[in-house]
Amino acid sequence: MADEFEDKKVSKVVPINIEDEMKSAYIDYSMSVIVSRALPDVRDGLKPVHRRVLYGMNELGMYSNRPYKKSARVVGEVLGKYHPHGDSSVYDTMVRMAQPWSLRYTLIDGQGNFGSIDGDPPAAMRYTEVRMKKIAEEMLEDLDKETVDFQLNFDDSLEEPTVMPTQIPQLLINGASGIAVGMATNILPHNLTEVIDGIYAYIDNNEITVDELMEFVKAPDFPTGGIIYGYEGVKDGFRTGRGKVRVRGRARIEENKEGRTQIIISEVPYQIQPKMIITRASDLVNEKKLDGIAEIRDESDRDGLRVVFDLKRDAIPNVVLNNLYQHTPLQTSYGINNIALVNGRPKVLNLKELIKYFVEFRLEVVTRRTQFELRKAEERLHILEGYIIALDHLDEVIKLIRNSKNPEEAKEGLVSNFGMTEIQAKAVLALTLQRLTGLEIDKIRAEHKEISDLIARLKEILANEHLRFDIIKGELAEIRKKYGDERRSEIVYYGDDISFEDMIPEEEMVVTISHLGYVKRTSLDEYKKQNRGGKGSQGGKTRDADFIEHIFVASTHNYLLLFTEQGKCFWLKVYEIPEGNKTSKGRPIQNIINIPQDDKIKAFINVKNLKDEDFLDTHNIIMATRKGTVKKNIYA
Repeated sequence: MADEFEDKKVSKVVPINIEDEMKSAYIDYSMSVIVSRALPDVRDGLKPVHRRVLYGMNELGMYSNRPYKKSARVVGEVLGKYHPHGDSSVYDTMVRMAQPWSLRYTLIDGQGNFGSIDGDPPAAMRYTEVRMKKIAEEMLEDLDKETVDFQLNFDDSLEEPTVMPTQIPQLLINGASGIAVGMATNILPHNLTEVIDGIYAYIDNNEITVDELMEFVKAPDFPTGGIIYGYEGVKDGFRTGRGKVRVRGRARIEENKEGRTQIIISEVPYQIQPKMIITRASDLVNEKKLDGIAEIRDESDRDGLRVVFDLKRDAIPNVVLNNLYQHTPLQTSYGINNIALVNGRPKVLNLKELIKYFVEFRLEVVTRRTQFELRKAEERLHILEGYIIALDHLDEVIKLIRNSKNPEEAKEGLVSNFGMTEIQAKAVLALTLQRLTGLEIDKIRAEHKEISDLIARLKEILANEHLRFDIIKGELAEIRKKYGDERRSEIVYYGDDISFEDMIPEEEMVVTISHLGYVKRTSLDEYKKQNRGGKGSQGGKTRDADFIEHIFVASTHNYLLLFTEQGKCFWLKVYEIPEGNKTSKGRPIQNIINIPQDDKIKAFINVKNLKDEDFLDTHNIIMATRKGTVKKNIYA
């Protein structure tokens, strides 16, 4: 008996290839993460957890004109009915949807401590309270009109929407970020007014190009403002769905009452905490890698962000600011990676495609809503027609009803004697006596005419796509009027990378070149003003067989053209010449530029700017050899 049982047990074991099983399991897991967790839907711009939070709040009636309710109540509603994961995943999502520095257009109105831009954590969900913002209600508008499909929840006990019938282009205005398996998305936020203008342009001309759309949707627009520095990365992102945007915090240079120069930071790049900038700058100052800063203070309060850098007396403010941009998160780059779910599959989307899929979705929502309203109107008209039949034969109908033994007999009499349908007969039997007064009868006939006109209008809308597009544009105009605002992020279209030269102060230097080729630069301040009768000071020191052959004054940003005995020309910036005091020998020129050992500098030209077209057109280089040969070269 035991052997027979063991045989039956063994017979249920199915041998499988572990490699195939791992592949299958990993694919199932990755698709679950991609579709059900990490990537937003291109139609409403929401991930499942965001959608479930909004739907749960809608089911609880937490509208913008209702009182706040505890966050814990929403978390419990969402966890218990739609999102069987950790409570922190739901609460963290709610918190971010309420933070004005995280979302360009917040969807939840929070009351209590929801954290700070500096990374301070929010209070526990039992302390905070929430309700929907009015703009979030626009995302749920017409949800009850069969505009979207519903699906069963995790235990098949309830239904939840697969997508929200949003009137706002949520994906573009608030963006999205998420890491899936094998892919990630990073869609940056944009300005609502600009996006709606772009949607208008697309509806008017489906053949519009991405470059033409960029005349309306100019660049990302971050909730924390800042300056978008350079436009090529923005263009790449709009054209291909992938790019790189460089963003600077907003800083200004001013003097305080004591006359000390300060750098004031009033805006930081998106998702950068001010304390990150302060900490990094402090480390650089302590490591002697950042000069010119005397003190750093965070003076932020409820009125806004304010980080103050007090500069030393001899500091050059622009140089210090450029160093802050270069070496701290005051300047940050963001990768654009516009991946969203299109028909359940991840796809990289450019600007036109993001707008196109939203417009197609809105067209579908308007069509389904109109079909729903038409069906409801026709059902109401059908009942009203039954009322009118009864009113036209009121005495006979009353007599029939009084003589009937029960409601079923009365219903059958109305159907057979007056040609009513069962629905109409039931409605007539349900009429209250007050509806038979003269005034109520007039209301019924007026409603019949109104519903008839509405049905004609709805049928016209369904038959004419242009009318549906006009409805979409009209609704978007209302959205823009209610929630549209000005850009927060400034655009600097021709911003280049900070060059090393930007961090070098421009000042006059004394440059010396010795007979043997030793070169140095010395600050002009070392040569003090000499009073009358002075003895002078030592201007330079050389080796025994050497002497100063060339000495001149040039700015650190000037170009130095060096001509050798063998007819070669080398150039370098003055700041690239090693600095020394007035008694130092300097360094061999061969250590700075690649001059052969048997060649030496014979002449030089100090030029302010080799990129000045007017200067290049009006100046030439004249060369003459020892034997009297001359020639003229142009700078170009």
